[in-house]
Amino acid sequence: VQLQASGGGSVQPGGSLRLSCAVSGSIFSSDISVMGWYRQAPGKQREFVASITFSDATNYVDTVKGRFTIYRDNAKNTQYLQMNSLKPEDTAVYYCNAHIRTTSTGGDWFWGQGTLVTVSS
Repeated sequence: VQLQASGGGSVQPGGSLRLSCAVSGSIFSSDISVMGWYRQAPGKQREFVASITFSDATNYVDTVKGRFTIYRDNAKNTQYLQMNSLKPEDTAVYYCNAHIRTTSTGGDWFWGQGTLVTVSS
């Protein structure tokens, strides 16, 4: 199982970006119970940004509520993070993760590589 993140880049304050994270491997979409995004700004610890369950229940860190939207396409085993009204403090490396069932009784967390988002004028 691999996670491949994409979509980072540079944008001015107030702009938008959409991140994608595709899960590859011999799995069913129902094996992916939770998908999410974390970010790590320079000199700071990695922090939770957003998550979504297989049944589309979502959760966000307070600082992105109303600006970011997480959603998933189960047919493609892909999650997305639509980021609007970006602020300089959103600048960070963004990492996707997913909890995937790997055995009949349990699963593991998997991480994608980071994708850099820079918000600057």
